[in-house]
Amino acid sequence: MTVAITAIYASLTALMIVVFTWRVIKERRATKTGLGDGGNESLQLANRVHGNLLENAPIVLILMLLAELGGLSSLLLNLAGGTWLFARLLHAVGLTQGRGGIHPGRFWGVLLTWGVILFLAGANLYLALMALAA
Repeated sequence: MTVAITAIYASLTALMIVVFTWRVIKERRATKTGLGDGGNESLQLANRVHGNLLENAPIVLILMLLAELGGLSSLLLNLAGGTWLFARLLHAVGLTQGRGGIHPGRFWGVLLTWGVILFLAGANLYLALMALAA
């Protein structure tokens, strides 16, 4: 069995990580900050956008991989993966434009991310229980 769908979303997530890392590097160079954030708000925001993606990506991608191996339909896997990427972009834009405060992009980005995690966790529980019952 291939895991082509998870491979696509893991690769797109990796590209997003590189873009967000570049953003942090750019802010570090602009502020001449080697470690920490030096109290610079733009660097703090870039760090959090990057960090939040890194905090959520492992569980989403592991759950997606397990769901794909467990036989979840390609339609549902693609819906979860597409929603995941959209949610992370919304969060990044919202956190940045909202300057760390309330912003619809941040709100919906987090909510959709949690939705993907809960959906994939539920799907994996269902698939595992069906496999055990067979």
